[in-house]
Amino acid sequence: MKRIKKGDQVIVIAGKNKGQRGEVLRVVDDRVVVSNVNLVKRHTKPNPQANQPGGIVEREASIHVSNVMLWNPASSRGERVGFKTLEDGRKVRVFRSSGEVVDI
Repeated sequence: MKRIKKGDQVIVIAGKNKGQRGEVLRVVDDRVVVSNVNLVKRHTKPNPQANQPGGIVEREASIHVSNVMLWNPASSRGERVGFKTLEDGRKVRVFRSSGEVVDI
């Protein structure tokens, strides 16, 4: 089970985008793509079959998962995540500081 999942709200804790928040769009191995964070310019060729014009396209690049923290809306800050097994046998993510369950 992963500490950061698609759809999570995260905050960047290191690098040029430190302090920015966004939603995880996808997780690729040990890297995450966060919306409107780590934007790069990509020069693309026109593709007539896909009906795509060429030009300079701005898109999100991936960030290493160690450079982001899960956002806790209750405390309004990024917090560490641990795991806990409930009585019914489900394994859930919890915030380390409060023990509050992340997954519902």
